Amino acid sequence: MEWKGRRQSDNIEDERGSSGGTGPLGGSGGFNFPGGGMRRGGGGLSIGTIVVLVVLYLILKAMGIDMLQILGQGDTSGNTGSNYEQSSSAPRNAADDETKAFVATVLAETEDTWGGIFKSMGKTYEDPKLVLFTNRLNSGCGLASTASGPFYCPSDRKIYLDMGFFEEMKDKFSASGDFAQAYVVAHEVGHHVQNLLGILPKADQARSQMNEVDSNKMSVRIELQADCFAGIWGKFTQQKGILDSGDLEEALNAAQQIGDDTLQKKSQGYVVPDSFNHGTSAQRVKWFKQGFDSGKLTSCDTFSNPV
Repeated sequence: MEWKGRRQSDNIEDERGSSGGTGPLGGSGGFNFPGGGMRRGGGGLSIGTIVVLVVLYLILKAMGIDMLQILGQGDTSGNTGSNYEQSSSAPRNAADDETKAFVATVLAETEDTWGGIFKSMGKTYEDPKLVLFTNRLNSGCGLASTASGPFYCPSDRKIYLDMGFFEEMKDKFSASGDFAQAYVVAHEVGHHVQNLLGILPKADQARSQMNEVDSNKMSVRIELQADCFAGIWGKFTQQKGILDSGDLEEALNAAQQIGDDTLQKKSQGYVVPDSFNHGTSAQRVKWFKQGFDSGKLTSCDTFSNPV
């Protein structure tokens, strides 16, 4: 992908070197890549549970064990709240800076693509923010962590990305190449497009009334549409003449490697279709390719058509 020297987005929030605090606990509530779909955080603690925790804390305190200090991982800043920010000096190097420039360029390309598409529909595209972080960070959808993978949060309309995920793609998922990485960003931007078009709120409302199996099926349709939207972006990028030979294959390989069936086979040796929430490898390849070939929103209706 010929990305160097092109416009970089100003909508990057670089929070690397800061680590968010312990809470809120639970899932991110966002749409992530490659597995997990939309996750909702649980409810608050009951009064009885709080009383038990307080009594347990006092007993341990009397024994000389300070659980607050232990849970705070030895933080000596004097801030024992749940939303502290630790400013650490995470090492930066030329590779990190180049990857940040790459992500900013890809985000700019998505802004140009979707800005033009929305304008043709008589709508205004609102750019999302993309937050770079390391370790963990509080987001509008809960705790973002390296383990959660990249995700889009509808609440604050931000994409959260630990750039270390790109190395994980290469080493764990066998999905390397700059256009494979661009696919990750474009997929999350696809969720933002769904949010702006009102698709996500409707889907979320529908899922809240469903059982787990049906909710997973709805999640698959949401994720496959985001793949298709990523393909549309890929089409417009190709038309600009900035794709290299083999770039499309990189994205299709990434889609292949992070299908639910492929991931489950690797991790547990068998698949459980009812638990799929992103789609099979074949489905993800199909819908990315469909968006790429057509370049049209109408080709990405995963809700009315068989997936």
